[in-house]
Amino acid sequence: MRALIQKVEKASVIIENENVASIGKGLLVFLGIEEADGSDDIEWLAGKISRLRVFNDDRGVMNLSVKDVDGEMLVVSQFTLHASTKKGNRPSYIRAAKPDTAIPMYEKFVGKLEEASGLAVRSGEFGAYMRVGLINDGPVTIWIDSKNKE
Repeated sequence: MRALIQKVEKASVIIENENVASIGKGLLVFLGIEEADGSDDIEWLAGKISRLRVFNDDRGVMNLSVKDVDGEMLVVSQFTLHASTKKGNRPSYIRAAKPDTAIPMYEKFVGKLEEASGLAVRSGEFGAYMRVGLINDGPVTIWIDSKNKE
């Protein structure tokens, strides 16, 4: 399971010209699920993101979590996080989970993130063509992979 996390001033998801989800200050999480992912990946990643200290304290040091600053979270499914560009110029998405596996895992991840953070988590629509707007704060962008816990 891979996540690309961006600290944002605001973010939104638009589907067919309708704003389906938006947040103010908080974290925008792009989530990629692969066939090899399971409950342990969901548990670990949701916990890690909810505790990630990327917000400034009163000294200007990134020492606070999204919960500490009463922020918001938005999760957007993004199978392209599992793109392989090893051969040729057209990415392969062979590692990305198929919808029948990925959708329940995506929904479980959103629920687990809510549970771990104590915050309401908004989300895009799995598999939909989405336009995602954001104002990155910092900029702060962090890549986390549950299979490579660095």
